[in-house]
Amino acid sequence: MWSEPYLETCCRAALHRLFLSGPAGRPAPDSAPGAAMKDGPCLARLGAMGLVARDSGGRYFLTDKGAARHAAEILRARG
Repeated sequence: MWSEPYLETCCRAALHRLFLSGPAGRPAPDSAPGAAMKDGPCLARLGAMGLVARDSGGRYFLTDKGAARHAAEILRARG
C-alpha cells in the first residue's frame, strides 16, 4: 500500500461515493449543469490512476483496481 500514490481526502471521499453508487455509477460532473457534484477533478485524477473508468455515456464506475483500493484504504479504516 505504501508504494501506491497518496489519495487526498477529497479523492478518497469521491472514491467512497462511487463505491456507494454501486452498479448505477455516477454521472460525469459536466453532464449535470447546476448540479452540486464537485467531484470532477477527483474523478479525473482517479481515472488517471486507473481506479475508475468512464463509459461511453459519461458515467463513472469503479474498476477492479479501484474496488481493491477502496477495500484496502477506506473500508479497512472504518473497521
